[in-house]
Amino acid sequence: MRMRYVIISAIVIFILIIFAISLNRDSTYSTEKLIGKKIENFNSKDFYTKEIKDSKILKTKDFSLINYWASWCAPCRVEHSELMQLSKKENLNIIGINFKDKKNEAEQFLNELGNPYDHLLIDQDGRFSINLGVYGIPESILINKELKILKKFVGPLDSKRVIEITEVIQ
Repeated sequence: MRMRYVIISAIVIFILIIFAISLNRDSTYSTEKLIGKKIENFNSKDFYTKEIKDSKILKTKDFSLINYWASWCAPCRVEHSELMQLSKKENLNIIGINFKDKKNEAEQFLNELGNPYDHLLIDQDGRFSINLGVYGIPESILINKELKILKKFVGPLDSKRVIEITEVIQ
């Protein structure tokens, strides 16, 4: 009988310890810890040909901006003019990754608003986004030629963020 109380007490204490640890743990998702890290395993399918593209496309210019977008995403439509402006920068390679979208709707989106992307990839099931810490769209990641993450932008790009990107790439 005494053993039963010891076991029950141990289980209750264990549960309380786990509960206390989880309450004191910071559960806020932050992408700040990705800044300064190198991108590993950059492999995604090309939007048009479905062939696998790797990190070589990120090394064609001094800087790359990886932009996650979709035709169904209203903030993506808002930021698109900023991407068109950034596409004029000679030392910036813009990689568009179409996220969980229908191909015909994505093509219609680009035909309507213009295509700012040097390379267009697809992440149909969302698995590739996990590698880059993407948890919503639009999101953009600025990297250098060495594949080091310089900045991460959650939400739509605006004129302030365009200035910030321009300052980094000059």
